[in-house]
Amino acid sequence: MTNTPPSSLPRPIVALVTDRNLAGGPDALIDAVAQAVDSGVNLVQMREKDLPDALQLELAQRLREVTNGKALLFINDSVSIAEASGADGVQLTENSRSIASAHARMGRPLLIGRSVHGVDAAREAAAQGADFLVVGTVYDSPTHPGQPPAGVGLVGWCAQPGVPVIGIGGITANNAPAVMQAGASGVAVISAILGATDPANAASQLAAAVSDAVPSA
Repeated sequence: MTNTPPSSLPRPIVALVTDRNLAGGPDALIDAVAQAVDSGVNLVQMREKDLPDALQLELAQRLREVTNGKALLFINDSVSIAEASGADGVQLTENSRSIASAHARMGRPLLIGRSVHGVDAAREAAAQGADFLVVGTVYDSPTHPGQPPAGVGLVGWCAQPGVPVIGIGGITANNAPAVMQAGASGVAVISAILGATDPANAASQLAAAVSDAVPSA
């Protein structure tokens, strides 16, 4: 695939990070993601670290099918899988390769997100040219048990000029407005959608809560 990623991100950002085990398996994950992107999710990040590369590519290609034309698709840490699947970008962890290294491996343009957990990492990622930052953990998160939440203040502290910030960690439709009001350009969730009995309804409620929290121009 040779599609070129968009030059900018949607605003506000409503992101879903994948967890096939929480969703009930790969097929259930694809179904949940399809429902979510039809109900307001506009960015999907595939994070399935325990899968071998061949199975990651297969899953990424299936995710591209259900997100194509509806939501951006990012692949965790792998430029090669992002390119091969036709994804829009790659999501780097705080401790993975540098943004310059990711750019050097690209055969076509990809957007780059960086996950950060503190101000210094946020500043470094912005200086390296990250297209956006995913900041957390904001609230207690069932997918990161034992990791102390930093609170919504972390979103404001990590804000960098010209670089959108996405809050992550324990975010729901109920607390998403507080994250947006702290200066986020969007939110990212896992359990709030993939752990819901009705992913479409959960995504719709989250998207509405985020949209309603965007300050009027």
